[in-house]
Amino acid sequence: MKNIDLQGQDIFPSKVVCIGRNYTEHIAELNNDTPDEMVFFIKPNSSVSQELIFPQGHESCHYEAEISFLMEEGKISAVGFGLDLTLREVQSKLKKKGLPWERAKAFDNSAVFSKFVSFNDDISKLEVELYINDELKQKGDVSLMINKPSEIIDDAKSFLSFEDGDILMTGTPKGVGKFNIGDEFLGKILYDGKVLVEEKFKAI
Repeated sequence: MKNIDLQGQDIFPSKVVCIGRNYTEHIAELNNDTPDEMVFFIKPNSSVSQELIFPQGHESCHYEAEISFLMEEGKISAVGFGLDLTLREVQSKLKKKGLPWERAKAFDNSAVFSKFVSFNDDISKLEVELYINDELKQKGDVSLMINKPSEIIDDAKSFLSFEDGDILMTGTPKGVGKFNIGDEFLGKILYDGKVLVEEKFKAI
């Protein structure tokens, strides 16, 4: 089983629950339609990684930075920085055919996480930032989300259960794009403008 780090403790998520199309400007940059209801997809435990590993056998892969939450007793218990790696060309082909996204979203090591820190403060004050090779690529906060974390959790619970240690990824702001082996990532989660989580990754 793959694990994440919660302040030095190994946690083993059974799954990662993700919501797509949750920032208006990200929907626009990919020329997608705004959904009538929340779009969910699942990444399995095998997708979890603490390293940024470029998927073998593919020429391109997109990064998507996200505010990510650790779930315990059906509620948020910790926060971390997450990358939802996406094979965009594969996803586009699947969408055109009306097929599921697993090949594009659920591959091994496609959910990359920082260390997590315990969190029980005001979720509305959280922000995410992603720098690649010292250049700011993505920046967003909870106020820009179409569906807020509490709403996402309530809707997800209408059809699935969160096991202790599961992770919720809350969508990505605008600025997604391709990356290359050797790129240096710096992911940040900020609370009320102050850095709460900071993690560096080098694409290998």
